[in-house]
Amino acid sequence: MTGMADKLSHIDETGSAHMVDVGAKEDTERFASATGTIRMKPETLDMILAGNASKGDVLGVARIAGILAAKKTSDLIPLCHPLALTQVTLDIEPDPGLPGLRVTAGAKLRGKTGVEMEALTACSVALLTVYDMAKAVDRGMEISGIRVSEKSGGKSGHWKA
Repeated sequence: MTGMADKLSHIDETGSAHMVDVGAKEDTERFASATGTIRMKPETLDMILAGNASKGDVLGVARIAGILAAKKTSDLIPLCHPLALTQVTLDIEPDPGLPGLRVTAGAKLRGKTGVEMEALTACSVALLTVYDMAKAVDRGMEISGIRVSEKSGGKSGHWKA
């Protein structure tokens, strides 16, 4: 494990996982966004966009699920800090070229640690919710490409994929 603690902040010199102490860090405005896609049959996409899914408003429920997931990230990811998010956004756009949906989640706060995990969790859960609500008609849907697309704030500054 030599040198590992220098590279991974959640791993100490013995190789044990721990929550990082961010108490001495400066509060800064922090933002992160994450994107991902779900591919589906064209007729499944048409059904979702028409609002004809038997379980209800797929896009509305997925949006709310993603926002709730961002708020619950520290309950799901063991070493994440609980954060007082000031904004969570969830955009779901149809992409007939997939065919499917593109999800972009954003998370924002003023604090000591970044919000990449919150954005990733929001994006992932929104995509999973789409799958859950439409799986009765299309079990072959494929979720992919989930990644951080942008982040800003803190020592590392601004980054964009």
